[in-house]
Amino acid sequence: MTAFSWPQLLCTKRLSQHFGTRERLDFPEPEGLSLTFFRNEIERDHDRILFSTPFRRLGDKTQVFPLESIESIRTRLTHSYEVANLARSIGVQLAEHCLKDVPDAIRVIPSALGAVGLVHDLGNPPFGHQGEKSIRSWFESNENRLFCNNGSYPECINTDIRRLTPQHKKDFLHFEGNAQTLRLVTKLQVVDDDLGLNLTMCTLASLMKYVVASNNIDKDNKGSKKNGYFSSEQEIVKIVRDHVGLTGNARHPLALIMEACDDIAYSVLDAEDAVKKGLVSFNDLMSWLETNSESHDSSDPVITNVCEYSREKHRAMRRQNLHPAELDDVAMQIFRTRAIQVLILAVLRAFEENYPSIMDGSFGNALVDISAGRELCNGLKLFDRVNAYNHRSVLALELNGHNLIHRLMDFLWQGISRRTDYNNMSSSRQGPFAEYVYSRISRNYRRVFEKKIEYSYTHEDHPIRYRELQLLTDMISGMTDQFCVDLYDDLQKHEKKMRPIDGTFA
Repeated sequence: MTAFSWPQLLCTKRLSQHFGTRERLDFPEPEGLSLTFFRNEIERDHDRILFSTPFRRLGDKTQVFPLESIESIRTRLTHSYEVANLARSIGVQLAEHCLKDVPDAIRVIPSALGAVGLVHDLGNPPFGHQGEKSIRSWFESNENRLFCNNGSYPECINTDIRRLTPQHKKDFLHFEGNAQTLRLVTKLQVVDDDLGLNLTMCTLASLMKYVVASNNIDKDNKGSKKNGYFSSEQEIVKIVRDHVGLTGNARHPLALIMEACDDIAYSVLDAEDAVKKGLVSFNDLMSWLETNSESHDSSDPVITNVCEYSREKHRAMRRQNLHPAELDDVAMQIFRTRAIQVLILAVLRAFEENYPSIMDGSFGNALVDISAGRELCNGLKLFDRVNAYNHRSVLALELNGHNLIHRLMDFLWQGISRRTDYNNMSSSRQGPFAEYVYSRISRNYRRVFEKKIEYSYTHEDHPIRYRELQLLTDMISGMTDQFCVDLYDDLQKHEKKMRPIDGTFA
C-alpha cells in the first residue's frame, strides 16, 4: 500500500472552500493590528468547537451517573476536556519526536488532537450510553410501523416507505452517537446553509472513530465495529476522506490517538468517580487489580507498578489521620495520576512501534489494546462495569432515563408525523397537541428538515420517512439531561390521550 502523507492528512481546506461557498468578507483590519496570522486553521477549528452551543450543553449530559448532584462527578463536558487534554499532551510528544519532520508539527498536531478531543462526544444523547440504547430500542419496538408498508396507510406513505434502503433502516436500528457527532458539526449548526461549523478536512477525518456505514459493520475491526456515519452524511465522508488521502477502511492516525485517550479517560476516571460516590473504596480497586480475573493478568508489570506505587502513597497518607472518605479521595487522585501517565506512555510507544502499518492503512486495532497498558485498562473497564455501570442506583436512574426517552420520542413523533400534507414538511399539524409539539423542536433542526436553507450537497434525495426519523433523533440527541426531563413534563402535561405509534400523519 502507498503510505499516507502528513501534509495531506493535515489538510486545512474547509467544506465551504470545497463547495465554493461562504466567501470571507474582504474587510480592512484595525490599524496596526493584523489578524491574518493570529491562529492557524486547525486552531480555529478548536475554538469553533469550544465556543459552540452543543459543546456547552455537554455540561448537563451524563458521563456515567445520570442527573448527578455531586459537582465533582464528571459530565460529558469535563470528560471531553480531559480527553482533549490527554490527546494534546500526546500530540506534543509526537510532534517533538515521531513527527518532528512534519511542517509546523509542534503547533498543528496538538491543536488537532485537542479539537477532536473536545468534539468526540458532541452527538451523544442524554443519559449517557443508555440514551443511545434507548433510541435504538424505540426503533426496534416500532420497526414494523415505521419501516413497513401497511394497508391502512395512504399510498403516498407506502410509496415513500418503499424507498427506504437497508442502510436507511439500520441508521436508526444501529443509532450511534459518533455518527450523530459528524452530522451535528457538518450540518445541524445552521447559519444559512448546510455546512455546520465548517471545520477543516483534517479535523473531520480525525473525529471519525468509526469509518463504515450502518450496513457494513464488522465487529472484528476496531474502526468498523460501529456505525461511523449516516446515509445523509455519506457524501461528506467521501469528500473528507478524499481530501486527506484515506483509503479503504483506514482511520486517520489522529483518530487512533483520540480513541486511545477516550479509553484511558473513561477507564481510569470512571473508577475515580465510583469511589467519589462511595460505591467502592480505594482498597476495593487495588484488590480487584491485584487479583486474577477474566479481564486481566494481575501479575502484569504495569499493574504491579501502579498498584505498589499507589499503595505506598496510601500508607504514607494514613499517618495523617484523614477521614476515610478524604483518604480514599486523595488516594484515588494519586492512582489516577500514575495510571494515566503510564497509559499515555504506553500508547505513545504503541503508536511509534506500529507507525508503518498506521501510515499504510493496514492497522486495524486500537492502540490501547496492543500497548503495554492493555491489562491495566482491561482490568479497570471491567471494574467500572461491575461496580459503577451495573450498580443498582445507576441502573435505576438509567431505567428512568430509558422510559423517559421512549415516552418523549412517542410525543415528538406525533409533532413530526401528523401533518396535513405528507409531502410538505412545514404544513400545519393535525391537532393542537401535534402543533405544539412541533413548535418545541429546535428551529435549526426544523429548517434542515423542511429544507429552508441553502444546500451544498448533491445527493440529498432521501425518503421523507428517513428525514422524519432523522429529525426525531436530531432532537433527542441535542437535549441535555435536564431539558429532556423538563420537555417530557411539559408535553405530558399537555397531552390528554396518548395515541399509539402508527407511522402515519392521519
